Amino acid sequence: MNQMVGTAPELALGKKLQTARQAAGMTQQTLCQRANLSYSTLAKIERGAIKSPSIFTIQSIATALGTSLDTLLDFNPAVPALKQQSKTGIRFVYFDVNGCLVRFFQKAFSDLAADTGVSADLIETAFWHYNDEVCRGTLSIEDFSQAMAHRLDTEPFDWQEYYLNALDPMPGMAELVTWVASHYQVGLLTNVIPGAIDSMRRRELLPNLHYDAIIDSSVVGAVKPEPAIYDAAAAMAGVPEDEILFIDDSRPNLITAEKRGWRVIWFDDYEPASSIERIRQALELAD
Repeated sequence: MNQMVGTAPELALGKKLQTARQAAGMTQQTLCQRANLSYSTLAKIERGAIKSPSIFTIQSIATALGTSLDTLLDFNPAVPALKQQSKTGIRFVYFDVNGCLVRFFQKAFSDLAADTGVSADLIETAFWHYNDEVCRGTLSIEDFSQAMAHRLDTEPFDWQEYYLNALDPMPGMAELVTWVASHYQVGLLTNVIPGAIDSMRRRELLPNLHYDAIIDSSVVGAVKPEPAIYDAAAAMAGVPEDEILFIDDSRPNLITAEKRGWRVIWFDDYEPASSIERIRQALELAD
């Protein structure tokens, strides 16, 4: 017998799922496809017609939304679980992943070049040709790998394995993010291939803590600096936009956030220690 969710009234649970789905910019049909659910099942859950949906069903929905089960069940942007506020008014901190929490993946290009005999610059060109599509979730990682292999005229390969094997945690960031999460709400806002966040967490490449929001481009269906992904992030944060701090290594991504009223910090992955110090200074606690 499946374990059942019985800790929340079915109407409240349905409303939380609906609100989280809408905040992620997803239709019921899109969420059904990504969570491998029937449309009727999701519709019944959202309107409270299923008294105790399976915990495994709710976990599938959370994964498709790019968030954790605990976050989804606790989700209520109207009453955010606020922690503290910095002297400059920040309550919620979003971190980018590639180039901020993990060393960027250029090594994957040279590793694949060594295995295929294709030059690394041609591999990188092929990668960027399809990258936005896979990060939006309009191209599966399997189709992405196949498209790259076809363009490079090589045998099929698994890009996700090359990508994950090339990553290293950014020095000092696990300690920083853990400190930030102890005082503020914290989330991830990242352009990333499908399934990569879960894989990175399993491999302990990302700080092992509770994230109040995970905005995964492949789940939202939009990539930075497109407005839709910032809309989803702002909705999930549940605080005024001028109380959000966004840390990213891409200036165009930061400019878009800044125009919305967010606070921003550019992360220099070549000098992570100096970036970490600037982040700590920006997050000095209010008296």
